[in-house]
Amino acid sequence: MRNKIYLIVAMTLTVTLSACTREAITTEAPVQEIKLVDGKYVMPLEIPSFSDFILVETQMGKVAPRIVNLDRVIDDLAQYDVVFVGEAHGHAASHYVQSKVFSGLYGKHKDMALSMEQFERSAQPVVNEYLAGEIGEETLVHDGKAWEHYRSSYRPMVEFARRKGLSVIAAEVPGNMVSCVGEEGPAFLGRLTGEPRKWIARELHTGDGPYKDRYFSFLAKAAGHSVGGKDMTEEEKATKRFRRFSAQVSRDDTMAESIYLHMKANPGRKVMHINGSFHSAALLGTPERLKMLNPDLTMANIHPVMVDDPERPSFEADLVGEGQYLLLIYPTPKRFVKMSNVSAFIKRTKKKIDENRCAY
Repeated sequence: MRNKIYLIVAMTLTVTLSACTREAITTEAPVQEIKLVDGKYVMPLEIPSFSDFILVETQMGKVAPRIVNLDRVIDDLAQYDVVFVGEAHGHAASHYVQSKVFSGLYGKHKDMALSMEQFERSAQPVVNEYLAGEIGEETLVHDGKAWEHYRSSYRPMVEFARRKGLSVIAAEVPGNMVSCVGEEGPAFLGRLTGEPRKWIARELHTGDGPYKDRYFSFLAKAAGHSVGGKDMTEEEKATKRFRRFSAQVSRDDTMAESIYLHMKANPGRKVMHINGSFHSAALLGTPERLKMLNPDLTMANIHPVMVDDPERPSFEADLVGEGQYLLLIYPTPKRFVKMSNVSAFIKRTKKKIDENRCAY
């Protein structure tokens, strides 16, 4: 079904979304400025389906928001060393744009690499074998522990890289190690030796700053993410929060270091990195840590925004700083309607966490 979605997208994306007309997308298509109404930027276009989207240029709040086409976005992003394309996991339009940006950037600069949150560092040999034609896709998915929707969401990018002879960076820290950091904090790194030590960043950056504030705010709002029971002291709760943040940045620091090491070994190469949008929003998280490793790198970000009303899409004015470009996409269905279903989900999540306890 998802393969059909991609086909439909490819057939329909030669038009600009409009509530009343369709205008062909070209590099020369007029830029459309957006009006600010009651603290929100309201689009003059609709988003008819999951296959459609609107791209808005904000340049991290440095320009007045305006609707632009994909060609214009690619022309701009081609000047950067590293491009982060945040995603809404499993969303057809989000992954389609990732794929088109990657192929478009390759058209501007042939020495490109694709960096992926969706493969762990330990799977790099498997990814390399697949790119070399030594194993098939089923082996890649199984042995490489690919994400469950690999075939519909990430296959187009990996196949493009394979056909063009481009590198794919398995950038992420193994999930079990994330669990270890969540249980023990950064001290976990001190008892890792041998090959596994190479699968996580040499250093975790856990200091105060906007990213930590953003993460704790997310943690406070997220269902099922309480930081302790009634019997825990405030000090114990603070320790638990810190360890959870450490687990989060173990992902960011490892992905940043993976990109850094690849670029260091391949001077002149540019990279497009894909990850969940939280990891690169406002160029914090992974981009921020990559900048610590190499301050000279130039970086840009596309940040997805799921709109509330696809017939009259809008976004909050304070989102203009989330990326050089905002990708407005059709909203996904509500995850839950009944509280009983929420409770069941929390139980399943806790069970999964228990099953993925630190094994090192």
